[in-house]
Amino acid sequence: MSAKAGYSTPLLHVADIEKSIRFYELLGFTAIDTDRCVPVGWARLDCEDGSAVMFLRAEELPDASAQGVMLCMYTPDLSDLREHLLASGVKVSPIGHPEFNPGGVITFADPDGYKIGISQWGKSEQEAWEKRIGAKK
Repeated sequence: MSAKAGYSTPLLHVADIEKSIRFYELLGFTAIDTDRCVPVGWARLDCEDGSAVMFLRAEELPDASAQGVMLCMYTPDLSDLREHLLASGVKVSPIGHPEFNPGGVITFADPDGYKIGISQWGKSEQEAWEKRIGAKK
């Protein structure tokens, strides 16, 4: 099939785009484009690894719990990132080690209440994953 979609980017309705930009900068994102309005009506943020997120100013206060959305992200140093977020005033869960992710995971909410889960994903996690999926091929 030659017709296909790709480059999926979550688009979140937020109350204050400028505040969301500052928050997601703590996670390593950088604003690369906006509508250049004041206040900003939409923005796109990218990360070095190719991840992206977009924000659209909500006409009404967003109810993140009604969206059923959780952003899943990964980091090679979960402990360091957690400490960085705590030092920046973000309420972050302790590092959990669920069966599906024994390397560890933290959860927290962004300024609009969207849930974010960040998992440990370094060399050992990558190698274990490659071994697991290689066995299925």
